[in-house]
Amino acid sequence: MNAWQAMLLGLVQGLCEFLPVSSSGHLVLFQTILGIDDPGILLDTLLHVGTLIAIFVVFWRDIWGMIRRPLSKPVYMLVIATIPAVVATLLLGDFFEIAFTGKFLGLGFLATSVILMLTGHKQGHRREMNYMDALVMGLFQAFAILPGVSRSGSTISGGLARGVDREEAAKFSFLMSIPAILGSVVLQVKDLATGQAAALPVVPVILGTVVAALSSLFAIKFMLYIVKRTNLRWFALYTAILG
Repeated sequence: MNAWQAMLLGLVQGLCEFLPVSSSGHLVLFQTILGIDDPGILLDTLLHVGTLIAIFVVFWRDIWGMIRRPLSKPVYMLVIATIPAVVATLLLGDFFEIAFTGKFLGLGFLATSVILMLTGHKQGHRREMNYMDALVMGLFQAFAILPGVSRSGSTISGGLARGVDREEAAKFSFLMSIPAILGSVVLQVKDLATGQAAALPVVPVILGTVVAALSSLFAIKFMLYIVKRTNLRWFALYTAILG
């Protein structure tokens, strides 16, 4: 993988992470098209770090508020929303590794289409989220570990199905990615320790991460804008074609 390929993957990751089209699915797809020898979930995780930086930039007030009040309701809801993904990763980690080879990529994109078609038109009405809303969105996030299944699309749809306001569902969906990404990084530490990441070219990966961060800043703002103004079902057509 050269620098240009890494930056392209970073651009794909940054733009697709917050649009309901599956960033992990697009990464697997582009790696296949470009003929990149995929080192597994580790590369995907490092590119996600770039998107994490963008989330901290955009939502720093919310994040700082949770740091100052670690026992507050928003923190509890994030913990609840994270539990399903943690359980799924522990129980099905080997299956997810196989999935990242692209074996189920078409089915993943089609699953995204179905989810968006079923709930993407809902408007939602509640600004105040509750713990059950967080749990439902967390279950959708666990399913979205599969490449091709959009994390943002699934979790926002889960919130809309519960009647949560569209903008509020999108905001919480983006905040949910913080523990998810941090957890992925922690789980990949063993790969770094055992030398399984030796095949990763350092400079291209750094460049890819920077591009992912910059493009994520744009994608977050854009998604927060369009989620209030358009039907998410339009994205279902795109993912259906990919599927």
